[in-house]
Amino acid sequence: MSVSSFCDLSGMKALVTGSSSGIGKAIAVALAEGGADVLVHYRNSAGEAQAVVQQIQERGRKSAVISADLSNQENYSAFIESAFQEWGALDIWVNNAGVDLLTGADSKLEYGHKLEKLFEVDVRGTVLLSREVGQRMQQQGTGCILNIGWDQSDRGMEGDSGELFAASKNAIMGFSRSLAVSLAPDVRVNCIAPGWILTAWGGKASEFWQERVRQETPMKCWGKPEDIANMARFLCSHEAAYITGQVINVNGGAVR
Repeated sequence: MSVSSFCDLSGMKALVTGSSSGIGKAIAVALAEGGADVLVHYRNSAGEAQAVVQQIQERGRKSAVISADLSNQENYSAFIESAFQEWGALDIWVNNAGVDLLTGADSKLEYGHKLEKLFEVDVRGTVLLSREVGQRMQQQGTGCILNIGWDQSDRGMEGDSGELFAASKNAIMGFSRSLAVSLAPDVRVNCIAPGWILTAWGGKASEFWQERVRQETPMKCWGKPEDIANMARFLCSHEAAYITGQVINVNGGAVR
């Protein structure tokens, strides 16, 4: 196998939720660089989503935007139907959309309301979308679903955010393992657990957090959204055909 054909996604059709910015954007672009056509999902950021579409098209792949409010369960089936109708089938579905409790307006909510938001979008969205998409992929006879967890979920982190994200991301990680068994052998399901990744919050974080990243990460630096995206491309490719039901840390070797 030549180097250029490794993780080749040519001919595949993908959708990435929450892909107008951050990790979702990086995943969408990486899948396109692998040869996939990619639907870019957004909720409010239409302009940013269209800019991602342009980046994908500049790489010679087809792309389009698709909007849905994933906090409303009633939108799920119509969203999935629209996505599958766009190209007639989908080979890859990435559940990346999540509530921003660190930099967005929801960061001002009290603890219980933050928990509700996380379970509305991150957990319920991932679970119900994955189940319905997985059933459609089973009918196709093939498919790959990829979810996003958090590397500190199963070892613990202090504070409100640590508790809240542990509750939601552990749910997603455990669900991914079980759904993989339910959908095998036709559909593969895996989960990436990012560590300290330099997204919007990390870029503005205080020196306390910059030093914490250096101390807790053997690589002594933040990871990039592209590090998550590269793993996503691999897990969606034929090279990962025997990998399912796994939660894979991409975290610079952090173990505490």
